[in-house]
Amino acid sequence: MSRFFAASSESESDTEVSEDEIPLKAQPVPTYVVSDEEEDEKRVVKSAKEKRYEEMQETIRQMRNHKKIKDVTNVLKSFEELMPAYNKALPVIQKEDNGVTPRFFLRALAELEDFVNELWELGNEYRKNSMSKNNAKSLATLRQKLKKALKEFEVDLQKFRDTADLEDEEPEQTKAETESESEDEEIEVAAVKEPKAKVKPAKLEDEDSESDYWPSESDSEDSISSEEDETKYINIREKFLKKNTQEEEERKKREKKEKKDKEKEKKRLKQQEEAHEELEGQGDWEVVRGGVPMPIKPKMFDKNAEITVESVLKKLNEIVSARGKKGTNKAEMVDMLQELLEIAEANNLGPGVSVKVRLSLVAAIFDYSTKVSDAMKVEHWDKLLVTVDQLIKMLDKHDDITLNEQITEENEQFGSSPYKIRGCILTVVERLDAEFIKILKDLDCHSNEYVIRLSDENRVIKLIDEVTSYVEKQHEKSADICRAYILKMDHIYYKIDMKALDENTKEPTSLNTMDRLCKFICGKDNTDRLRQRAVLYQIYHLSLHNRWFAARNLMLMSHLQETIQHSDPPTQILYNRTMVQLGMCAFRYGSIKDAHNALLDIQSGGRAKELLAQGLLMTRQMDRTQEQEKLEKQRQVPFHMQINLELLECVYLVSAMLIEIPYMAAHESDARRRMISKSFHHQLKMSERQAVIGPPESMREHVVAAAKAMRNGNWEACRNYLINDKMNTKVWSLFKQGDVRPTLVRKIQEETMRTYLFTFSKVYDSFSVQRLSQMFQLELRDVHSIVSKMIIREELMASLDEPTQSVVMHRTEPSRLQSYSLQLADRLLSLVENNERIPEIKQGGRIPMQQGYRDRPYQRREDGKGGAWPGRGDRERTRRVSF
Repeated sequence: MSRFFAASSESESDTEVSEDEIPLKAQPVPTYVVSDEEEDEKRVVKSAKEKRYEEMQETIRQMRNHKKIKDVTNVLKSFEELMPAYNKALPVIQKEDNGVTPRFFLRALAELEDFVNELWELGNEYRKNSMSKNNAKSLATLRQKLKKALKEFEVDLQKFRDTADLEDEEPEQTKAETESESEDEEIEVAAVKEPKAKVKPAKLEDEDSESDYWPSESDSEDSISSEEDETKYINIREKFLKKNTQEEEERKKREKKEKKDKEKEKKRLKQQEEAHEELEGQGDWEVVRGGVPMPIKPKMFDKNAEITVESVLKKLNEIVSARGKKGTNKAEMVDMLQELLEIAEANNLGPGVSVKVRLSLVAAIFDYSTKVSDAMKVEHWDKLLVTVDQLIKMLDKHDDITLNEQITEENEQFGSSPYKIRGCILTVVERLDAEFIKILKDLDCHSNEYVIRLSDENRVIKLIDEVTSYVEKQHEKSADICRAYILKMDHIYYKIDMKALDENTKEPTSLNTMDRLCKFICGKDNTDRLRQRAVLYQIYHLSLHNRWFAARNLMLMSHLQETIQHSDPPTQILYNRTMVQLGMCAFRYGSIKDAHNALLDIQSGGRAKELLAQGLLMTRQMDRTQEQEKLEKQRQVPFHMQINLELLECVYLVSAMLIEIPYMAAHESDARRRMISKSFHHQLKMSERQAVIGPPESMREHVVAAAKAMRNGNWEACRNYLINDKMNTKVWSLFKQGDVRPTLVRKIQEETMRTYLFTFSKVYDSFSVQRLSQMFQLELRDVHSIVSKMIIREELMASLDEPTQSVVMHRTEPSRLQSYSLQLADRLLSLVENNERIPEIKQGGRIPMQQGYRDRPYQRREDGKGGAWPGRGDRERTRRVSF
């Protein structure tokens, strides 16, 4: 039995053990059988505040761990868990902390905001190449959600960033660890308050070992008193375990390391001060940080220096020489140029110097965006607008300033009038307009920020008008005037002028402006590109204002459809947009065939979104490289200039329905009938494959249901499917030029009547004109006109009987049964021929290629009235059917 339990019984304590029998060695730790009551853990009572805060701190700790490895997906999950945890803790915060947001929560939000901004500023290439697809997608989602969540804590976050001290810089994880350590120490102190049984160290062999192993009376009393306090321990094993000092050792090491670091920092600062004192007498020295050396910021002028035109130009060249070099601080360069401009104007050095400095300032602001595809930031954009506006006003005010790219730097003159400066204000405005388009394309089109930036278009148009008037006043070359005019047309052509919709108005409208600009460019421009774009702008604007015949004639006279494939991609995109507007204008006018022909090329391939530069189609095959995709994104038009694709598809499908359904009825039994619209036939086939057809919901389903009603001759049902509250909201109300529904109803009546005549011409011998007029609610003269056109075009084999006011049918075409009989006869002849060739195949002959009778040359009769296909084999067969 182990001597460790010697104090448990009196009989065992009386037994004597000799020193020789028991060697001095370490006793093993006994194993106890712990009861269920001793296994129960100690219950800790926590307040609601502690529970909520611990939950938030644990989520923040996980989020920090994910940020270290840049696992954005899990960072997003932790953030989504953190915000509900904060909302749960909000009642406790308002009750106990008077609504003050916890600092550790604000610190986590601030760190997360810095983390997201740092990754986002690395650009799209980093997200594509260095981040996984899920992480890049999660980063965009996290950025939006964080931006939305931070609006609630803007004031608190600003206060936190302003009042952050050294204690706040310590991470929350270390604080939590120190708090847990202090709690453990308190528990250990409480546990060892009562004195334990003293264990005396083992004596030497010549001493009495009995007192070492067997407790005395005082020891037994102490043990009895200690047994009374055993209930204070969690379990009996904890009473005898050795205290773990690992945490204390780590804390001491950490303190020692911090002390060493502080001593090193003090020593380094002391050495810097000594070195600075030694170099004070050797001139002006500047202590810089380690790393890549930055270019030294040049001083403007000494305090007593004389400021002249030459000194300002010299300083300007000194500042501009650092442009484009590695390590140049662009914001610092802009500030220096702004300061130099203020100095030049304060000393009245003349408008020539001010214009020169402002041109350099504009170029420096443009340099903020390092990549061509990157959009300019809002603060830089506002500064650019102000600077360009001041520059144009100064040029317009001083007529003695000549600004031209042909002037060399040696011939520039700034001191006296006339001033000659190298530069081009038109190029500046063109680049400003391009930056404005990039800013709009970079924003979310459904956000308020897009609307705010779009309001800057008025300022851009004002600058373009000022530049145009300046160029006209300076009597510049016609090429520069054409460039200014095309910029102006670019901001007018896609906008509807409500005054111009009235053809009888005498007030000046945008149509007059566009006509004047287009005629000047077509007459003076020497390049094909500007002329093509001007004509397309004019056609687009005419189509937008219901000038169908003028737009159509201009398109036909320009012959753009023959040469557009040789133009650059932006011009081809403009051509596609113009053809779409031309087709919609024809539809509003009632010219259904012209509308269908204009929209056919855009809608037939299912790539309307891509052809109109309104987005990219996600294809399974990677048919484009990253560079091509990047270029296509740069060519896309902003959201406010885009054409409604659902409206475009509806106009195309309705046009195809009005053409295709009568054609299908007229050539129902013709096996060689051609397909006019593949997309419309595809919609019909998809509808026929459905087992159960419910009421139409989408726009396509409405058009398909209307087509089926038209095929049956029910024009009222066709009208109700196309014109109802749902379709009015989705489609027809989007036409701002006027109500297109009366014209559409008239076309539905006419084409449904034509379909009815084609379908039932094989059934009836004659039709009453008055009956047709009542069925389709058309006037008698309209019915007479439609039937006459069908007879003249030989679409309907009939004649009009004026006395009886009826349409008499002439049966010259085979019926459906006769057509099927002809097809059956052809199949039987082919079967007989194949049966005759079976013996040849059995004898080992070559299997001949089967050739249908329609694949053989058609032999026309000499009188020109029909013909036949030649017979097969050695037998001559003729087909003769009586009607």
